[in-house]
Parts: sequence; structure tokens; C-alpha cells
Amino acid sequence: MAVALSDLQRWRDSLLEARLNGLRRVRDQNGEEIEYRSDRELAAALAAADRAIAEMTSGRPVLTVKFQTSKGL
Repeated sequence: MAVALSDLQRWRDSLLEARLNGLRRVRDQNGEEIEYRSDRELAAALAAADRAIAEMTSGRPVLTVKFQTSKGL
């Protein structure tokens, strides 16, 4: 499944907004809510989004985009 650059940018913006507001819960474009266990986990997701966006805008092909999430119980 290919991810559009605009989708990645929206996701990154959501992650950044949540982090700046001290939140650990983010709602994706499908309406699903993802809760990160720590700021460190949220920062890792933000860094992954940044890397994917950088790769997409650098002109090099993106071989893999890996998001690792979990839902807290």
C-alpha cells in the first residue's frame, strides 16, 4: 500500500501537535485513536514520519516505511 506525501505530512502534523500539547493520544484519518505509552515512543513515531517525508521529497525511492504502534489497555 502506497502512502501519499500529503497523508504523511498530515500524520506528522498530528503527532507534533499532540506532543507539543503534552498529549499521547492521536486520532488518524480513519478515526482510529492511537495512544503512545511515553513521550519517547511518540518522538520515535515523529522521527519515523520525518524520515519518510525526507525520503519522499529527496527524489530517492522509498523502499520501506515502518510504523510501530500499540494500543494501551
